[in-house]
Amino acid sequence: MRHLNYNHLLYFWTIAREGSIARASEHLHLTPQTLSGQLKLLEESVGEPLFHRVGRGLVLSDAGELVKHYADEIFSIGAELAQRVSEKQPGSSESVTIGIVDSIPKLVAYRLLEPVFSMGAPIKLSCHEGALEKLLAELALHKIDMVLSDRPLPKGLGVKAYNHSLGSSSVGLFIQKKLAAKLAKKYPSSLNHAPFLLPAMGSTLRHALEEWFEKITIAPRVIAEFEDSALLKTFGAAGVGIFPAPSAIADEVEKMYNARFIGLAEGVSETFYAISPERKLKNAAVVQINEAAHSWLD
Repeated sequence: MRHLNYNHLLYFWTIAREGSIARASEHLHLTPQTLSGQLKLLEESVGEPLFHRVGRGLVLSDAGELVKHYADEIFSIGAELAQRVSEKQPGSSESVTIGIVDSIPKLVAYRLLEPVFSMGAPIKLSCHEGALEKLLAELALHKIDMVLSDRPLPKGLGVKAYNHSLGSSSVGLFIQKKLAAKLAKKYPSSLNHAPFLLPAMGSTLRHALEEWFEKITIAPRVIAEFEDSALLKTFGAAGVGIFPAPSAIADEVEKMYNARFIGLAEGVSETFYAISPERKLKNAAVVQINEAAHSWLD
């Protein structure tokens, strides 16, 4: 391929999105004849036709599909660049986009991100929640600046990113206020056959809790499992069963979910990570999150 003319690429990309030269010409405010000529020049540069005519419309050829794939990325990055530059203009606020793994307790996520709002410069915070693998894909595409996770970057994903440990918290067990006194008296033996609300099977915390139950010879009566930690606590607030939460946010859990702390799951802890594409954190908001986390997590 000879030197690529990006105007030609833009015209091709618009024709592909609009589905015809006529509609693309209206969008670009150019004559159909001009667009046809520019498209022909790009096809000569590529060395293959980019469209097949089907009836009155145009359908991408195999080469056209490939070129459009790259054009989508090129113009998406261009739009992102324009947005980032505009955000740095005088009077505009900085922005940071954080991915939050959905198994992280919402109160923990808030405590980790709250320091962003105490920075000197105004910050616009955007949060994306989802599974770790999905968020890492967004991180690789530079759609987010950092991922907050309760487990480190999995091996073998092929994503260039780095773990930054934010600290750990022991795990406590909680239950609705009126049910707490009885369970606290002979803790932890009182947990045997007690109703439990637990994280979903396969999660790091679920595995650690099951090992702890086995160690203290407790057989919990698991009545519900949850992927979403906030939903788990909401059921706990209704008195459905005992639920786990990081002891670092015990006061907030008791207040928000009308619950009482009944004891620690000794030896069980949750560690939280900032996963970023940088070995050394550079984004000012991300650095602030990292530094503040160490002040309240172990």
